[in-house]
Amino acid sequence: MNAMADLAIRELEVAGAAGPLAARLYAAAGVRGKKDTLVVFFHGGGFVAGDLDEADEFLRRTSTAACGGANQLVLASRYTLATERPFPAAVEDAHAVLKWAKKNKAKLGWNGTHLVVAGIEAGANLAAVCALMSRDRGGPDLAAQILIMPMLDPGLTTCSMREVKLDDAMASVADKCAASYRDYLPNGADRTHPYASPLQSSRLKNLPPALILSAEDDPLRDEAEQYCAKLSAAGVATTLKRLTAVSLEDASARNECACAEGAIVEISRFLASLAPPPS
Repeated sequence: MNAMADLAIRELEVAGAAGPLAARLYAAAGVRGKKDTLVVFFHGGGFVAGDLDEADEFLRRTSTAACGGANQLVLASRYTLATERPFPAAVEDAHAVLKWAKKNKAKLGWNGTHLVVAGIEAGANLAAVCALMSRDRGGPDLAAQILIMPMLDPGLTTCSMREVKLDDAMASVADKCAASYRDYLPNGADRTHPYASPLQSSRLKNLPPALILSAEDDPLRDEAEQYCAKLSAAGVATTLKRLTAVSLEDASARNECACAEGAIVEISRFLASLAPPPS
């Protein structure tokens, strides 16, 4: 077990849809008793890359901030990449991890009160889809969803995406998004499936409250903000925060953007706002 300040980190395995997956648990060090809130997090990488180390600094900072109340855990999990098996392998893994977490509360040190799903970029797509799947499949019940600069539009049709295509310096970012979706969704018909593109779903009622973080110069900005509007219109309590501009040409830039103090503060406030357990 490694420690970072008041944080303890444990490597473990969880059950995916088709087999075990590597995972990492972040918790307050030296604090006894089961925690009320478990955040299950999925990494980015455009469905075709990424691992537990990619968002490690972000998760350490988030967990350390959240552990100010010492009542939260973060479980980061891998999932099947599209280079191994395309859609729906990743989303089925993600939902299976949530079910595993609910079933293995004691192993995690969680009392089962609040289950939150979260992710960044492609992982935020999986988090959003998990909210849909959990509603459609009768669980597990989710207290909230946190979507950080999510990939939600395989059609790449938003204004922010079209604008970046016209920018010679940033066009490669749009090209990478398109290539990722080609690998993840080789069957064109899947591109409008709500479990691949939540933004296309016409059934967004009865979903858990959402925190959505977009970024000023991110080509994914508009799809994140459109999803916020659609959730709100469906009666879902949704909070949107647009982060300040940061260069997103580097593949790791979204994680660096999420590490900004403003993002960490918004996430910590959102988690703290969850209803306390019944007395």
